[in-house]
Amino acid sequence: MPESYTPRYTAEGSGGTNQFALAEAFLPVLDEVYRKSSRSVFLDTAPSRVRFEGANAVSIFKTELQGLGNYDRNKGFLTGDVTGTWEKKTLSQDRGRGFLVDAMDNEETVGMAFGSLAGEFLRTQVVPEIDAYTFAKLASTSGILTATPADLTSSSDVAALISEGEYQMAEAEAGGEGTILFLSEDCYRRLKDGIVRTVENDERGVDHAVEFYDGMRVVRVPSQRFHTAVTIRDGVTDAEGGFAPASGSYRINFLMVDPTAVIKVTKHALPRIFAPGVTQSADAWLFQYRIYHDVFTLDNRVKGIYLHRGSTAES
Repeated sequence: MPESYTPRYTAEGSGGTNQFALAEAFLPVLDEVYRKSSRSVFLDTAPSRVRFEGANAVSIFKTELQGLGNYDRNKGFLTGDVTGTWEKKTLSQDRGRGFLVDAMDNEETVGMAFGSLAGEFLRTQVVPEIDAYTFAKLASTSGILTATPADLTSSSDVAALISEGEYQMAEAEAGGEGTILFLSEDCYRRLKDGIVRTVENDERGVDHAVEFYDGMRVVRVPSQRFHTAVTIRDGVTDAEGGFAPASGSYRINFLMVDPTAVIKVTKHALPRIFAPGVTQSADAWLFQYRIYHDVFTLDNRVKGIYLHRGSTAES
């Protein structure tokens, strides 16, 4: 969870102190679930790179500099201009959901029902949606480096495809140390299977896991979260809510991303917890979770993203 996050809790009605303590108790659990479950967490932006403007906006500092000029031995240096501006960005994803947990259910399980709800909701609903939205927006950003679309087959040389991406980024003077290689599970399997490893006589096991490749951190992404476009359901016209790969989108095979090219803000506005007696509609605990988030690509670093996607559109 970003360092800039300041938790806010509601401690209203009877048992207010207990409610606050309960919310505090859940915070580390939610943070741990987010960190362990999220694939795009490696792109989270440090607070020092942005300025928060209220609940749903951030400002990004942008500079424009001039190139070198000839030095005059009589007049000295040419004077250059430095233009610095704060560009305000509005977080477009304002999402939330509330859940009721029957008072007796929670009492009989000593809080387990409530705790399980919070953690499971974050792990299975919130984190996958943030990941899917993040990767889709990066993949659809104008001006990024792209490969010729191609579905992966048994003859696909994934190592060569990645090597071409590294070359393209290097030629564009982008990427470099810290670049992250996000791979679909299919792409990861083909890359791993193409790596030959030798086993020394005293070794008792073989580990084929690939955590770093050519200095890039390798992050595996489930296919449901890895498309060039997603549909974010409003929860009203489609009561299920959540997200789904958009019709006409393409599966992403891999994304190479320089984190310095990206501003990813995940602002957890709250969870809120209301005890039975405060909740008017039922004798139940009420858990509400709301989140603002978005991801932006810096104009002068757009080449810090390289996309290789499939060629068959989703129906």
